[in-house]
Amino acid sequence: MADADNEGLKVFLSYSHVDDELKAALVKHLEPLRHRKLIEEWHDRKITAGKEWDREISDHLSSADIILLLISIDFINSNYCYDIEMERALERHESGEARVIPVILRSCLWQYAPFAKLQALPRDAKAVQAWGDRDEALTDIVDGIRKVAEELLEAKNP
Repeated sequence: MADADNEGLKVFLSYSHVDDELKAALVKHLEPLRHRKLIEEWHDRKITAGKEWDREISDHLSSADIILLLISIDFINSNYCYDIEMERALERHESGEARVIPVILRSCLWQYAPFAKLQALPRDAKAVQAWGDRDEALTDIVDGIRKVAEELLEAKNP
């Protein structure tokens, strides 16, 4: 668990706005990890009026410890998500600066994307929308993120 003074690992959510409802549900499920100060999540809906959105996204993406790619056909079809955010995320992953986790929200042909080599969530990379119980899928995702957060914190503070 993170120290009481620590705000936790920085988690960046990259997603298509078409998937805003599923992103919001995931953020709710992340709350226990935030309460434990394991993580502090950020997404572009936190940008306030008057800020330069491109710079804000770039700054948060560049400082994140964990980057969640919320995968759907709309993510794959988004030039910004796919060509800018995903490319930068994978660069940071390859350099060991961040851990990228694909989160499969909706069924699509993601297996041919550059992130396909990474272990995805939820379990067995079964899309959230394909689970009979969405809360069960989101709980599985958050438990996987918890394990990664604890692993990264342990590596930072052996």
